[in-house]
Amino acid sequence: MRWMQGRGQIDSMLASGQLERVPPSREHADTLLAQAGRHIKLAHSGFETDSTGAYQLLYDASRKALASILENQGLRATSRGGHLAVLDAVTAQLDPPLGQSLRSFDRMRRRRNSAEYPRPDTPGITPEDVVRDIAKAEEFLTLAAKVLDQMSPY
Repeated sequence: MRWMQGRGQIDSMLASGQLERVPPSREHADTLLAQAGRHIKLAHSGFETDSTGAYQLLYDASRKALASILENQGLRATSRGGHLAVLDAVTAQLDPPLGQSLRSFDRMRRRRNSAEYPRPDTPGITPEDVVRDIAKAEEFLTLAAKVLDQMSPY
């Protein structure tokens, strides 16, 4: 059975070049999930000495967890779509019911970007920022692992 929720949005993203078709790969999806888990562990162990680096790992873990859902379906964000395409594609397919869980990804993306490309008035990332979002990254990892078996190739 093919996953139908969000199909119009996915088709539109494919047509506009934000997503591309790739061979569906549960193996690659599982590799991304394993990498995400290791990133979270590293962030947890290093947030007091390098909060910015730890936060970047958390964000990357979150992105890889969501991207694993797409890889399992044979979809991948292009450079044109970027990280937002990952969020948009997964949200189209999983909201409802999981939209609330996905909303923090964009906040994390913006926070990570502000640290990566800071302005003079941009506050730095603190250990508290990392601690707060470790739970979010773990939530993305759990969510992705849960839906991989439910979402067939696109």
